[in-house]
Amino acid sequence: MEIKDLGEFGLINQLTKNIKPINPSTIKGVGDDAAVLQYNKKEVLVSSQIFMEGVQFDLTYIDMEHLAYKTAMIVMSNIFAMNGHPRQIIVSLGLSKRFKVEDIELFYTGLKKAYEKWSVDIVGGDTTSSYTGLAINLTCIGEAQKEDIVYRSGAQETDLICVSGDLGSAYMGLQILEREKTVYYQQIEEYNNKVKDAQRTNDKARLEALRKERSSFDDFQPDFAGKEYLIDRQLKPEARGDILQLLKEANIHPTSMIDISDGLASEIKHICENSHCGCRIYEKNIPIDYQTAATCEEFNMNLTTAALNGGEDYELLFTVPIGDHEKIDKIDGIRQIGYITKESLGAYLITRDGNEFEIQAQGWTLNRN
Repeated sequence: MEIKDLGEFGLINQLTKNIKPINPSTIKGVGDDAAVLQYNKKEVLVSSQIFMEGVQFDLTYIDMEHLAYKTAMIVMSNIFAMNGHPRQIIVSLGLSKRFKVEDIELFYTGLKKAYEKWSVDIVGGDTTSSYTGLAINLTCIGEAQKEDIVYRSGAQETDLICVSGDLGSAYMGLQILEREKTVYYQQIEEYNNKVKDAQRTNDKARLEALRKERSSFDDFQPDFAGKEYLIDRQLKPEARGDILQLLKEANIHPTSMIDISDGLASEIKHICENSHCGCRIYEKNIPIDYQTAATCEEFNMNLTTAALNGGEDYELLFTVPIGDHEKIDKIDGIRQIGYITKESLGAYLITRDGNEFEIQAQGWTLNRN
């Protein structure tokens, strides 16, 4: 169905007719000029992100449902990184004419899966036309007790630096997707050149054979064998709200925290700059999955560089007092990777052979896919 057949308000009604608030703080959600929220004796956390087709995502290798799930997890990750809990979401979309109502319904299916996982309400948004493809803006509203909020600015000298999960896997998943995309378009280009040659010589038999061959491109299957974990980490990341629960159960309150969107190097530099401190990260302690290591070797890429600068892992990087060392050691899925130093000592990586190199943040560029 064409979006123009429904109109803007018809589309909104179609997408939100089954959305019912579940949080007590949501007084009024979708259906009026503004949402009405009520927070009693809690701090309100707000995070907003924009995602542009061709910059943050490529619809060649991600469908609308997975795209919605991914972007939802990304914006919720920002709230978790403050040691808060996401409660509401506002969704705004810029749509070009190539999108159908069914495409947007798939997008909302992905949103629903993401927000049901963390009990978040969709409370509003907007749609508009776009001349540059798909544009997505998500604003997530969360809550936290004032004393529970964790900033980037709280790290102290001798604090331990910890990270959840593993690093570099999402970046290597992207490399695989980009490789398969290149293979696909090379095949298309070769096919088009064959068609042009057959048309130039008026070879009807060859043209007929090529017409039958064209269907094979519709059945193109990328080679992801043995790399499924990396693909999932790129296309279906998970916000690590579970880590907050584990820390709470262990009676650990981080002194600083940030989520890893632009790479470990970039994020630890943010903590150091905001906390006016230095750090030492041990290369040997950076958690890396075996699929990531194997794929780095396959692509002839440096494993540590992928982990430091790859980005899009959406794991939590945080610091804790040194006295929490034994508590942290007992929690599965969290690794101590270094410690905080004086600001004058700078931010350095200690390599496996004991050398020190200054950490350089290279994770984010304006034209990055």
